Amino acid sequence: MRLYSGRLVKRLLVFLVLFVAAYGLGRLVVVWSDSQFAGVRAPYLQSMASDGVTLRWHSREAYRGVVRYGTAPDALVHSQAELGAVTDHHVRLEGLAPGTRYYYSVGNAHETAYGGPDYWFVTALPWPAEQAADPVRLWVTGDAGQPGKDQLAVAGAARDWSRAHRRASPLPFDAWLTTGDNAYRSGSMAQFQAALFEPFADLLRNVPIWPAYGNHDARRRAFFRLFDFPRRGEAGGLPSGSEHYFAFDHGPVHVVMLDSQDGELAPDSEMLDWLQRDLRANRRPWVIAVFHHPPYTRGSHDSDSRRDSGGRMVRVRERLVPLLERLGVDLVLSGHSHMYERSHLLACHYGDSASWRPGLALQRPADFVYRKRRAGVMPPGGGLDGTIYAVVGSSSRLDDGPLDHPAMAVSRHAMGSLVIDVTAGALTARFVERDGRIGDRFRILKGQAQAPAPLQQCPPAS
Repeated sequence: MRLYSGRLVKRLLVFLVLFVAAYGLGRLVVVWSDSQFAGVRAPYLQSMASDGVTLRWHSREAYRGVVRYGTAPDALVHSQAELGAVTDHHVRLEGLAPGTRYYYSVGNAHETAYGGPDYWFVTALPWPAEQAADPVRLWVTGDAGQPGKDQLAVAGAARDWSRAHRRASPLPFDAWLTTGDNAYRSGSMAQFQAALFEPFADLLRNVPIWPAYGNHDARRRAFFRLFDFPRRGEAGGLPSGSEHYFAFDHGPVHVVMLDSQDGELAPDSEMLDWLQRDLRANRRPWVIAVFHHPPYTRGSHDSDSRRDSGGRMVRVRERLVPLLERLGVDLVLSGHSHMYERSHLLACHYGDSASWRPGLALQRPADFVYRKRRAGVMPPGGGLDGTIYAVVGSSSRLDDGPLDHPAMAVSRHAMGSLVIDVTAGALTARFVERDGRIGDRFRILKGQAQAPAPLQQCPPAS
């Protein structure tokens, strides 16, 4: 009887091992297959700089890609070609003039695949810039990876608002930022195609997209194959050597894109070391940081919980937020929680919501106009001017939650996206809801004489 039982246990163990191995192999096959693409993808803009841009597109058959470009649609007098025949095309254009509109076509040496008067881009503005009177306009979507009518309604409302509030620039937005989860449910090639490249092909051919890396994007190996990020500092800021974290500049704005999904948040990590060096070297008046996991939220996720999202939100708040505040970041954009939340202008809140105290909110003006004294890194012992934290996570999905985090000045159970206009002295943001209403509006003024004294008492950065 014991011998029979022993044999049964061994057979069960062998079966279990084979089952686990087969499941693991099956998962590898699924991840690999979902990370391949054999179709056609229209051109989209990557790593936009004041003197260069990368154009990407995908073809069914391999050929040596050629980009023709010029400052008039009927005079594409310049060209840049790939070194060999591929289906996944990457062409970097360099030596461009800043703040200039260029028309382009893509294809091969003999045929044009995409081109015409609707294919153009505008290079980023330098700083200082002659065009500084025209605000730089950023569009921010979050958790927008669910294709369908809600996603299109949110995007349509923001684009309608931009058309109704035109600038001198021909662009609806100078740059498109995302706070992650760009393709549900697993970040596969097919899901990126359905959620991003097909519905927004007309926007992507003119406006550069800067997506943050979300937890759903991380389920397949498509994200970093689809996007080219500036590892060598070619779009502004210091070279990071990584596509997981980097910076770019546009006019008065310096943007740092960070990886809260797989990035290391230890004080001596390469990402945080680069962040400190980059922001200390920055000379642009406004700094925006973008990553997926919010330090403060009580929406469909709870930033108080160390179990929620593997404790990433807690680690962001405890390890990253103190650095961001001391390094002069004005606005932090995150997603993950599928609704909209926006904090007071605050500093030094590194604990859970129970540790909140009213003095952490530096200003609570009735008209939501905040005033900061200066730009850049705060001097040691000089106090902090404060940072605003916005959760933009309802651009295609809307979930439930208590929306009662005390650090938040505004919490909206509404779908929408954020439109941000930035000039040298003012940053104005509007949450444009699905139906076109403005669900929230706030403004930060910088360098005003009436700015209040900064908060003085903060614990040292961990």
